[in-house]
Amino acid sequence: MVAKKETSKERYLVPAVDQASRVLFYLAGARSSHMSLTEVCAQVGIHKSKAFSILHTLQKFGLVQRNSDGKGYALGPGLISLSRRVLDNLNVPRLAEPILEKLAKKAGGTAILGLIADKSVFVVAKEEGNNDIGYTIRIGTRFPLTYGSHGKAIAAFLPANELNKLLQQKSLYFYGEAQPINRKRLEEELVQVRRDGFALDLGDMRPGLNAVAAPVFGAGARPIGYMVVIGLVSEEAARQLGPTLAQAAKALSRQLGADSEKRWGES
Repeated sequence: MVAKKETSKERYLVPAVDQASRVLFYLAGARSSHMSLTEVCAQVGIHKSKAFSILHTLQKFGLVQRNSDGKGYALGPGLISLSRRVLDNLNVPRLAEPILEKLAKKAGGTAILGLIADKSVFVVAKEEGNNDIGYTIRIGTRFPLTYGSHGKAIAAFLPANELNKLLQQKSLYFYGEAQPINRKRLEEELVQVRRDGFALDLGDMRPGLNAVAAPVFGAGARPIGYMVVIGLVSEEAARQLGPTLAQAAKALSRQLGADSEKRWGES
């Protein structure tokens, strides 16, 4: 039998670290909060003695914990501080730049990333496309949270209690300057946004200026911001760009710690 040729990357793998990493990723994706030693062995493909040693070591550092009866394993609280450290070190605008560049090039409009701060959003990154149809905007520009398409994209994915509280405010900007809204119309539109993953503004804010927006998530349950493409693009072009923008926002969200399976049902 001819031995399998080892690749240059595999040559530098440390087996114990490789196995421990696979154990952690398995526990992270497990459907039950506590998995037995036998289940871990079967899924990772290692013997019980090896799995027990790995789990015991991970438990020492708080990366894994055992349940109260000592028969199951789950991810441990030690991972929380590690994940927070990772998120603290992420440069969100820099991560978004290549994504925004592709969107601006594809659509011709201006692609923008905005982040939520209290009741406002701030533009933190942008890429301008075709100057003839793009929209000029400065980094640091502030908008109301409920402004236009990004307002609908954010509102649609807020927890129900937060959305209800938001809609009780007097000053809402979903369709232009602060004004009373047709709540039935808005709620129907938000249902569509949840289904599609993106929101549209077809001339509501300014005649001829169309926009499509999608929410950006981090590790938590609520949106942390949005991505939007805006410009003098046709209504048809804005609608067609929607799914592409939604996928782009998902890609950035994953980099920021969003759980694809819990958020979008993806495995």
